[in-house]
Amino acid sequence: MTRRELPLRLAATAALAARWTEPALAQRALVAGDVPADTVWLNANENPEGPCPAALEAMAAVLGRVGRYHYQHQREFLSAVARSEGLEPEQVLIGAGSSEILQTAVYAFTAPDRPLISPEPTFELPAGIARALGHPVIAVPLTERYTADVERLVAEAGRAGGGLIYLCNPNNPTSTITVKSELAWLVENLPPRTVLLVDEAYIHFSDDPELESAIGYACQGREVIVARTFSKIYGLAGLRVGFGCARPDLIARLGALRSNVVSWVSARAVMASLGQLPDLLVERRRRVAAVRSGLCRWLAERGFSYLEPHANFVMIDLGRNVREVIPELVRRGVVPGRPFPPLRTFLRVSLGTPAEMETFRRVFSEVMAA
Repeated sequence: MTRRELPLRLAATAALAARWTEPALAQRALVAGDVPADTVWLNANENPEGPCPAALEAMAAVLGRVGRYHYQHQREFLSAVARSEGLEPEQVLIGAGSSEILQTAVYAFTAPDRPLISPEPTFELPAGIARALGHPVIAVPLTERYTADVERLVAEAGRAGGGLIYLCNPNNPTSTITVKSELAWLVENLPPRTVLLVDEAYIHFSDDPELESAIGYACQGREVIVARTFSKIYGLAGLRVGFGCARPDLIARLGALRSNVVSWVSARAVMASLGQLPDLLVERRRRVAAVRSGLCRWLAERGFSYLEPHANFVMIDLGRNVREVIPELVRRGVVPGRPFPPLRTFLRVSLGTPAEMETFRRVFSEVMAA
């Protein structure tokens, strides 16, 4: 980015802040007016377990020292995150949530002549950023299986002469996966001047053998960037920590556009959580799977169809316009996900605690029977 381009980029960022930052997206899911005090919030794909005990202890221990900067310890933090994935520090970039990694990738690898190519529906942030920058966005409908159409993603990138392909795997909001054979095909067939950005925010929630991380391709030196977050299975959403993995030259391009430094409190919580691996992930995945399978079983017994889920949320086909159902759920104290056009009959429900899901089942039954 040249000095001439910088003012334009800053102006676009100001426009982005009004609509396409994470807080702006989250505001869509918030409910206007009063809600019951015991409202169950199943709208943000959060982990109700929150931080593990080791993370809580680590944060408490460092709080008294936050009056000073801790930049000198950031290398230690970066190295710990890199080690957790078997990578070198120069292959990793820390961000304020994985959203900062997605944002810098859009900045670095889209342009007026290099579009963002993305499935639809999926997580809206990358497309929103590209549009705010004035860069073209090519939306590719999902397949009949509600999965990414990898062949069309590649074809669109080829027709455009390159660009940034965004793939959320498992996909938000559908909770479906791009299987490893399709991911491999996608990587092998990337057109020239094309980078693949794989968002793996929810990958830890599934142990399906057909789901494979793209980090291996990033390590092989491919044109692949992988974004990860500590917000979901680690339960650290409010601490805003994520990271990207890629070739060192790609990481350097992203790093030049990064604007945030993760707080030392957040860093210590992440490092403490990493110290609990692999048991932390195994146990949390098991508990989420139990809640997920229980909900799916209950839905099937009552004749409701849903997309086979691989994350910590489920897409339920209501058979009627979801915009008519959501306000009634909210009025009764359950807040699900917002609508996700063009899936107009589908309701996204994040998985909560067993007690919260019991409340959801009761309220859902009441609303759907009305």
